[in-house]
Amino acid sequence: RRHILFIFILHNIPYNMDAKSFTIEFTSLSDRIITDCGVCQAYIPGTNGVHPPVRTYKALWDTGATKSSISPKIASDLGLQYYKFTNVYHAKGHDLTKMYKVNLLLPNNVGFSCIPVLEGNLYGFDILIGMDIIMQGDFVITNREGKTVCSFQIPSTHKYDFVKQNLNGVGQKKKKK
Repeated sequence: RRHILFIFILHNIPYNMDAKSFTIEFTSLSDRIITDCGVCQAYIPGTNGVHPPVRTYKALWDTGATKSSISPKIASDLGLQYYKFTNVYHAKGHDLTKMYKVNLLLPNNVGFSCIPVLEGNLYGFDILIGMDIIMQGDFVITNREGKTVCSFQIPSTHKYDFVKQNLNGVGQKKKKK
């Protein structure tokens, strides 16, 4: 049985907790970051009752999305009931969409409990991880030597500043004498 740390987004993440991270390495440049992600009905761990079953789906990480979303397939698979409608704004205007509460389990075994997610028509994946999740930690994408590498950890432990690093000679090619 694996140890899962659950976080409630409504509360501050304890910055003294041990960092949990994962890294995805692609064999070439990738124009999208897709990982496995577990999802189940909203549940508060540690309460009495049976934990709902967790199902695994493909998730796209999207820094352009403020909120995370699930497909109608997930809502149907898990028997979710929406709790309200909300306006969603996108490149072609806006739509009225359903909102659900779910638990998400990231690849680093960090779970988010009772988070609000939007229902969206997603193609090639069933979960969209938005900034509501990404901003809880450090998210870095690099493309060195034609290979995309993505790494995420929670809580945040670093300040990445490529300008400052470059001024200090980090990442600079050595000049031949």
